[in-house]
Amino acid sequence: MEQQRIRVAVVGAAGRMGREVLRAVGSDPSFEVVAAIDRTEIGSNTRDLAGALGPDLILEEHLEAALDRSKPDVTIEFSHQSVALDHARAATDRGVSFVFGMTGISESNLDEMRVLCERSGTPGMYVPNFAIGAVLMMHFAELAAKWLPDAEVIEFHHDRKEDAPSGTAMLTAQKIGLARIHAPTPLPKPLLKAEGARGGSVSAVPVHSVRLPGLLAHQEVIFGGPGETLTIRHDSLDRASFMQGVKLCARSVRNLHGLTIGLDKILF
Repeated sequence: MEQQRIRVAVVGAAGRMGREVLRAVGSDPSFEVVAAIDRTEIGSNTRDLAGALGPDLILEEHLEAALDRSKPDVTIEFSHQSVALDHARAATDRGVSFVFGMTGISESNLDEMRVLCERSGTPGMYVPNFAIGAVLMMHFAELAAKWLPDAEVIEFHHDRKEDAPSGTAMLTAQKIGLARIHAPTPLPKPLLKAEGARGGSVSAVPVHSVRLPGLLAHQEVIFGGPGETLTIRHDSLDRASFMQGVKLCARSVRNLHGLTIGLDKILF
């Protein structure tokens, strides 16, 4: 018997990540893209946006109406953090799971999403980074922090990224902070010749953010110990690097419970 395909609505479909999702999911026979929603390019055919690999759909504006009409199993969304909570509510009210990749979602909004998922019995996911290599990088950093407590994070992103530090950098620093069994080496009081030169502190880990044209998504975690350093680096060179993780989450989310944060919960 042929396995039933997962019905997907792509939200933020006209954006760069949304178009990549349309291509990735639209060309995968285990998915059926039943709706594409955005606030721009309304009325356009998604194949004009995503190419021949995209589904043959007309871009819609109103999320609730699209969900009521298409009845998807899951929404995949890369839009803006300002609409994340409203879109989570629209999905869970209809028993539709969500997979969110919007960066910069606040802790208070995540707390409210947890309540929505628990109350409705509809699982959802928020994933700071869908690249398998990036998740492995964070996992390796967590392992290293047990033995090398002195660490700094440098993240590099394209110039259109609004939030800093990135969600990946924040999560990496938090994992390092929790994994340490020894306190980092006390440093002398810095003499800052330019405000912010030492970066921001997340879980007592200095985090530095770089924003430049030509970059996509890159991160280094540098550990230092007596007479040695360890550098763990990940580079996303193309948005296609995120698609394996996106599809894995879309396949898995309905079997989870509540709100799950991070692709690592599926991988490890």
